Amino acid sequence: MPLNRLRLPSLAVLFLAALASGCGSHTRMPPEARASLDRTLTGPEAVQYLRLSANVTPFFGDASKRLLTPYAPEDVRLLDDTKGKPISPGAVERIIPAGTKLRITKVEFPTSWVVAERVLYTPRTWPWVYLTEEGAPAGPPLVLVLPPNLERPEDFRTELEKYLAPRELTAQLDALPPAVKDAVREKRLVANMPLDAVRMAWGPPEQVRRTLEGTAKNEEWTYPAGRRKAFLTDGRLTRAEEAGKPLLP
Repeated sequence: MPLNRLRLPSLAVLFLAALASGCGSHTRMPPEARASLDRTLTGPEAVQYLRLSANVTPFFGDASKRLLTPYAPEDVRLLDDTKGKPISPGAVERIIPAGTKLRITKVEFPTSWVVAERVLYTPRTWPWVYLTEEGAPAGPPLVLVLPPNLERPEDFRTELEKYLAPRELTAQLDALPPAVKDAVREKRLVANMPLDAVRMAWGPPEQVRRTLEGTAKNEEWTYPAGRRKAFLTDGRLTRAEEAGKPLLP
């Protein structure tokens, strides 16, 4: 009997030691690099500007947060159900337009401790960047989910810079024609839109296919799930599709 009483504490100690040593962690970035990123990004670099217009949706099964994503909910590929089918985070609640001032409040990596504390039906094994919108009423934090297995700080920053810019985008936005600027704010596309404006409206494509037709440079942008496509010639939008249907007149 005394021997049995000793076994449970021993197993608990082994379990805790395994967690502390990184067993079950979903990040390969060294602890000192993670800590340095969090200190820098929530300190001197905390203020950022949204590089593209983004949707705000529910955060899957966690009602205390909101997802910030450039993609439509049906195109989000962060969490699968038991049959391997993507789960939608929920309907769009609002759009935050490109150029909006944000503040990074926390950078959270999926260590074993963190994953254990996160709500089950969320993208628990991905890095999360917590943000607040400057001047907006208090509410749930916005979470930008970055790809897993970012091994180096520079890899993390490269991904983050797809969505956030360290400087205001006022001049870049004001240079757009009014109709294009409105489309960017509303996450719409309009004919002859410049390449940068397409990216600001729909976000970065998952795949880009480039071809030459005479002297014309063509690009086919495919978004997650292949449901949306944008076609550009010489840096200008010529047509777009959603679920195989044309979007532009």
